[in-house]
Amino acid sequence: MSRTSPSPSSSAPGPDEPHHPHAFTIVSYNLWHNKGASELGHLVETQDADILCLQEATTAALPETLHGLHRVVATGANRLGLAIYSRDERFAVVDTRTIALGKSMHDRVMSPTAERLVAARLLDRSTSREFVVASFHAAPLSARNSVRRAQIRAAHDHLADLGEGLPHIMIGDYNYPWFAGGLAKMLVGTGHTLTRPSSGTYRNYGVVRGKFDVVTSIGATLGELRALPKGASDHFPIVVRAAV
Repeated sequence: MSRTSPSPSSSAPGPDEPHHPHAFTIVSYNLWHNKGASELGHLVETQDADILCLQEATTAALPETLHGLHRVVATGANRLGLAIYSRDERFAVVDTRTIALGKSMHDRVMSPTAERLVAARLLDRSTSREFVVASFHAAPLSARNSVRRAQIRAAHDHLADLGEGLPHIMIGDYNYPWFAGGLAKMLVGTGHTLTRPSSGTYRNYGVVRGKFDVVTSIGATLGELRALPKGASDHFPIVVRAAV
């Protein structure tokens, strides 16, 4: 992608983002064992976020509300928790799920978390339309890409079950920075769209870098996925405008 991005601090839609009058803003952030948690209020406020998706959160320590967003679903007591917040005045919560996916060898040995997907079926009060949004965290790089593809495929099946025939947007840490052709090929077969950022979303110790944080969707229109400035986490927050 060679297009020019607007300033990360701006909440205004970029030139290629949905011009739909009812478009909304989704922010996703892998907190790196909750290290980035103190930045969440600032992110929601500066990006004017309508939906916030989190990975690697200490869910017991998360607030119920963040600048007008309410926590609608979160995993239980584990060290790599997931959560979704949505704006009360904009969205009504129809249903939620926390879902365990197929385990990689890393998961079997280290047991970092039982669930790698949380999802919410939301009603957009401004359009009376329903859709599904999900926060996803794939198996780490120690697993093969084939394991992550299986998790993504299973996650999409769960989202379809939560909202049959509805648009869905699954955002988060896919741990899929390299050789994404296999993932793109799989998604073509299922009708999903893969949206990747124009710049990397992960940097740790100056060695491992790449586009780890992405979005897959079906039935939705997404603008440019942008990486925001790096904070305390080893991942960059990401933001995207969407319309359903």
